[in-house]
Amino acid sequence: MSRLSAVDPATAEPTAKSLLNKVERALGTTPNMMRAMAVSPAVLDAYLSQSGALSKGALPAAVREQIALVAAVENSCEYCYAAHHVLGERAGVSGDDLKTAGQGQAADHKTQAALKFAKAVIETRGFVSDQDLEEVRAAGHGDGEIGEIVANVALNVFTNYFNSVARTDVDFPVVALPGK
Repeated sequence: MSRLSAVDPATAEPTAKSLLNKVERALGTTPNMMRAMAVSPAVLDAYLSQSGALSKGALPAAVREQIALVAAVENSCEYCYAAHHVLGERAGVSGDDLKTAGQGQAADHKTQAALKFAKAVIETRGFVSDQDLEEVRAAGHGDGEIGEIVANVALNVFTNYFNSVARTDVDFPVVALPGK
């Protein structure tokens, strides 16, 4: 059972209601995480703003979803792991890549380099090595994309931690976290 309250979109205060309606239009549903964030509209707005800004960047949606899976595994977030399996599939991530992304693996070399770098960012809390940077650059990621990888890691660490604190009830098909 969730440890933080959640907002019912039907009875939400105006700012929260507007944000939750935006989520409903985009996803076709209002996930429990967003309902819990809406208790403080500022929290939900911050999440939606950062997510929306990153969706306009150079990293494709599929890569962003795979980064989310890496973060979910590294931070043992069952909610995010389940959610990003669904969202990753919608973004075109293959079934094989959905299974391996959490461990930083992908069929595509450039994507794999991004996932490996994302994992290094999490494991080192941002203190990546020169070799980590050389490897992600050698795979074809420029400094802008590297910045976006870091920003996507930060966004997903936020949601991982939020859901861990809240113990948000998983409202996506449950997928077991690998090896954690």
